Amino acid sequence: MSILEKIYARAQERNARVVFPELDDPRVAKAAARLQADGLCQPMPLTDICDDQIEVLTKARGMKEAIARRLLAKPLYRAAAMVAAGQADAMVAGADSATKRVIEAASIAIGLDPKIKTPSSFFLMLFPDGRSFIFADCAVNVAPSQEELVDIACATAASAQGLLGAPRVALLSYSTADSGQGPSVDLTRGAANALSDLGIDSFGPIQADAALNQAIGAKKGVQSGDFNVLVFPDLNAGNIGYKLCQELASAQALGPFLQGFRKPVCDLSRGASVEDIVAATAVTVATG
Repeated sequence: MSILEKIYARAQERNARVVFPELDDPRVAKAAARLQADGLCQPMPLTDICDDQIEVLTKARGMKEAIARRLLAKPLYRAAAMVAAGQADAMVAGADSATKRVIEAASIAIGLDPKIKTPSSFFLMLFPDGRSFIFADCAVNVAPSQEELVDIACATAASAQGLLGAPRVALLSYSTADSGQGPSVDLTRGAANALSDLGIDSFGPIQADAALNQAIGAKKGVQSGDFNVLVFPDLNAGNIGYKLCQELASAQALGPFLQGFRKPVCDLSRGASVEDIVAATAVTVATG
């Protein structure tokens, strides 16, 4: 059974309620119909504004009711409030909305997990040879600090646990171990040390070839191998890296999935196909 088949089976078991604030988009509507027919989730349209949604913003966020009502008039905020109020289990959006807007709505209405200070994202990368990886952060944080990089790695390890099993985290760099110097190397090394203190199975800094090829890794002093989570040092590297894998290796990139929030949120690519939306929703449900 492939990783995607396992994810679909898990989604069918959970049969979660997923709100789609962009059902007027034909791609989203077709995907929602397919998801329902296949038993992967219970697609939900936006409800009318209700007291429970208002209470999420007024009591949890200290917002005035008039401001809460204005925000809830916006589909992204109402969908996020539905999740926060327990009217839906997850939110899938972004087909017609910028990542920034999806994050803003989720941050205000749903909020971050108490253990995480930095919202981030990951892609599930499926390669034709059957290998599966998680790449982060390829969509949100432009130039993370050491603390933010640790947050990203922690959240991604938790996401990987539900999708790939035991996470093996590689903090990527242009240097492996002590072979190079520079501000970005020092940042990655500091993050790796912090992760080690937290008990997360990780290594860094490490070059991509050493992380993916055990023979090369052994020559460079890396004894662990088999990394399945690749954490990039910044958005430049992450975004370029996953798109190169798509175009040169025909990898399927599912996501970006937002992480670090109290409840599951998926930020679709605005170029997502119906198949992409179905798969992304299944992953969102499976990791929820």
